[in-house]
Amino acid sequence: MYLGRIVSIGSNENGVYASYRVSSRSFPNRKSIVNANKVAIVPTEGSEEDIYKNIYISYNCIDIIDDICVITNGSHTDIIAGKIREGMNMRDALALSLLAMDYEKDEYHTPRIAGVINTKGEGFIGIITDSGIEVKKVNPNESYYISVYEQTTPMEVEYPVKDAHQAAEYIYDQGVFKEFTNPVTSCAAFGKSNGWEIDFKNPQE
Repeated sequence: MYLGRIVSIGSNENGVYASYRVSSRSFPNRKSIVNANKVAIVPTEGSEEDIYKNIYISYNCIDIIDDICVITNGSHTDIIAGKIREGMNMRDALALSLLAMDYEKDEYHTPRIAGVINTKGEGFIGIITDSGIEVKKVNPNESYYISVYEQTTPMEVEYPVKDAHQAAEYIYDQGVFKEFTNPVTSCAAFGKSNGWEIDFKNPQE
């Protein structure tokens, strides 16, 4: 099954996670890079001109603001994070930004997906498509994922990880995610009361 881009957020007895996977048939030459408290998806070396073919393939996918992690499949990461920095609550920042940005205006009407979660395990996961919007609350000790294709409503998932490295590996090709095709790169943040750590998986490197 091909899901395209995937967002998953949640928590377990070990801590809180937010993970992201790029799956792609059209633009597979991408990687995750870390810059301070952010992760960006960018073309690999030699594929930089792909951004002129599709404006949606390069963006920040993770941004951490104090005890909150924002994770999305596009440029709305920056919008949600900006609203939270201005003092807006997580739910409203996610919902307002999805409404304002709308689905991606490509030939597929690709949905925008997003998650926001704090180190207590409280969060929201959502999607906007060309037919509607859905935002779901995520409680402590719950985990959900959502994707741009097929699984376009929040789905419960077991996510047995202990750190950011395991979280990035898990969404790439473990558990239920191993059933989903065309993985390209993944990244994750893992949070505890003392803050967040970030890791990523770039198989092409």
